[in-house]
Amino acid sequence: MLMKLVLDTKGLADGFFEEARLLGIMAPVNDYQFCWHLNNSLGLDFRINNDIEIQLTKKLRNYFFSVYEYAEATTTLVHYLYNNQFDGEYLLPEFKHLDFLWLLKGDMIGDEAMEYLVTFVRNINGVQLVVEMPTDKIKSKEHLVF
Repeated sequence: MLMKLVLDTKGLADGFFEEARLLGIMAPVNDYQFCWHLNNSLGLDFRINNDIEIQLTKKLRNYFFSVYEYAEATTTLVHYLYNNQFDGEYLLPEFKHLDFLWLLKGDMIGDEAMEYLVTFVRNINGVQLVVEMPTDKIKSKEHLVF
C-alpha cells in the first residue's frame, strides 16, 4: 500500500508568525525606491536578500517576489519587506491593492512602537495607505514563509 505524506503548511505558517506583526502598504513606487525612502527617513538599512526571495508557480509560470531584510543591531528584531506584486500576480492575492508587506518578527514590538512606525511610514512621499494586518486573518499567509 502506497502512503501519501502531506506537509502541514498551516502549522508551519502559524509557527512562523508567532509574535510577528505585519503592515500592509500601498505605495505605487518601485521596491528599491521605497526601501531607499525607508532607509533615509527611518535610519534603517533594508537590503535585498535573494536567498529568501519567494517563488510561486501559477499557471505553469514562475513568479519571483523580492524580499528586503533589515536586522536591528541591538535586538533580535528583524524586518522583512515583501514586494506583493510580480508581473501581474500577487503574493497575497486577497490583498491586491497592497504593494508591500512589512513583517516584523523575532522580538516583541509594542503597540506604541507600531503606531509610531505606521504614522512615520504614512508621511513618506508616495505612500497612500499603511494598515496593520492581523496575521490570523490572512488566507494565504504560507506564501510569506521562507
